[in-house]
Amino acid sequence: MSHQHLFALPRPGLRWLPVWRRNFLVWRKLAIPSVLGNLADPLIYMLGLGYGLGGMLPQVGGVSYVSFLAAGTVVASTMNAATFEALYSAFSRMHVQKTWDAILNTPLSLDHVLTAELVWAASKSLLSGLAILVVIAALGLTTSPLALWVIPVIFLTGLAFAALGLIVCALAPSYDFFMYYFTLFITPMLLVSGVFFPADQLPPALHTLANWLPLAHAVQLARPLLLGEVPANALVHVAALLGIAAIAFSIATVLTRRRLLK
Repeated sequence: MSHQHLFALPRPGLRWLPVWRRNFLVWRKLAIPSVLGNLADPLIYMLGLGYGLGGMLPQVGGVSYVSFLAAGTVVASTMNAATFEALYSAFSRMHVQKTWDAILNTPLSLDHVLTAELVWAASKSLLSGLAILVVIAALGLTTSPLALWVIPVIFLTGLAFAALGLIVCALAPSYDFFMYYFTLFITPMLLVSGVFFPADQLPPALHTLANWLPLAHAVQLARPLLLGEVPANALVHVAALLGIAAIAFSIATVLTRRRLLK
């Protein structure tokens, strides 16, 4: 592969749709266990911490702690679902099952495969986020029509974390490599992005750094919407998530081309 082609911008077109559909059909066979698995952890956090710890806390930001935690749970669940799909499942298809190799023997290109993986991971995370959103509504933790705007926020969050995950997938020699990503990036970000407590409680320098993280942008969009408010600086947060998704996907495309098309 020429140096020029290696660093060319992704050219997905619409030919990625059959690959997306292939992933969907495989997932559909195990859809119920998959959704329940993605639902279990965030529900345990939300109900356990929200009602357990929340019963000992005063209101946070003018609302009950469980209402405060609900928005963080939605986007954290979305982050985890997109990340796991872009790491473990995509790596299996790329490296272990050699599914990508089989697809590349058709007229489809690697750009089509990667775009399908990106959109599929975001689509799967959307299902996870929607499941949590339904539970939140059923518990009466949100009643505002503005909460419906959380749905595109969920998908956009999924795109950003799917793109970041594909970078790690392109670099990983084995499944064990993913633990570095979770330990050094995902878990710290979960703790400082305002999911469990207001981010302004952090030391100023850490708070400033945390505001640049993709999960923080998602939280600052989702929480006001679930509480019936229009997010402050909404366009800034949307642009940040779109920018992260676009830049990360471009990097993932270059790294994957270098790995598979040498």
